[in-house]
Amino acid sequence: MLHWDHPQVRELIRLAVAEDVGSGDVTTEACVPRESQTVGYFLPKQDLTLAGTELLRIIFPQEKVEILKSDGTHVLAGQVFAKVGGATRTLLTMERTALNFLQRTCGIATLTSQFVKAIEGTGCTLLDTRKTSPGMRVLNKLSVQAGGGTNHRLGLFDAVLIKNNHVDAAGSITQAIENCRPSGRTVEVEVRDLAELDEALHCGICHVLLDNFSPQQVADAVERVAGRAKLEVSGNVRLDTIREYAEAGADYISVGALTHSAPAADISFRLE
Repeated sequence: MLHWDHPQVRELIRLAVAEDVGSGDVTTEACVPRESQTVGYFLPKQDLTLAGTELLRIIFPQEKVEILKSDGTHVLAGQVFAKVGGATRTLLTMERTALNFLQRTCGIATLTSQFVKAIEGTGCTLLDTRKTSPGMRVLNKLSVQAGGGTNHRLGLFDAVLIKNNHVDAAGSITQAIENCRPSGRTVEVEVRDLAELDEALHCGICHVLLDNFSPQQVADAVERVAGRAKLEVSGNVRLDTIREYAEAGADYISVGALTHSAPAADISFRLE
């Protein structure tokens, strides 16, 4: 189960601090007295969906962290969502590291929440993908959760998904499926057209990924499947088109843009 205190996340924060601070924060050490204490607060310059606030407890382990708004909450521009109290030097030194993480986690959660809202009431589930920032997959996936999305597989190790290149390498969809059966895992297959869909169904596959289908093609696939398999749509799905795909009857829609193209949220840190 993923969580913000995951070992990979802690290591990522350690690397980020080492990258930014290096041998020391020469500016802060020069102009801020060692004994100075203060409180700093985080607030967005835009409306956003929160994600990653628990990271502040890892970034500021010796300081008093107060989370005022929980992850998944829609926060308006100017609303303070967290405070950190302690040594002024520490707050200033760790400021950029904290903002770098929060801007990305909140950016993903905000975009995800927009996609979720777009398909509200259709019964379709929004999924993420493995198109994540290298080394930041756990953070990316948790941010999708905060935005109301659902995680697809975490990596290559936890689910069988036969993609187009696997099919080409194996020789056919049927052969690729037969090669995977000994694993004992549930198999999902990506198909490029209705002929490949028929082949996958003939093999007894119960989860099919429709690759780059149009909404009308999705509707045709839904009619052809007639409840025999769950259908997932992927490819060329945008915020302005996702509802059309959902209303065509897709059970799932996976969107890589949630994690590879989410704009960073605009967040500030201020000292009282």
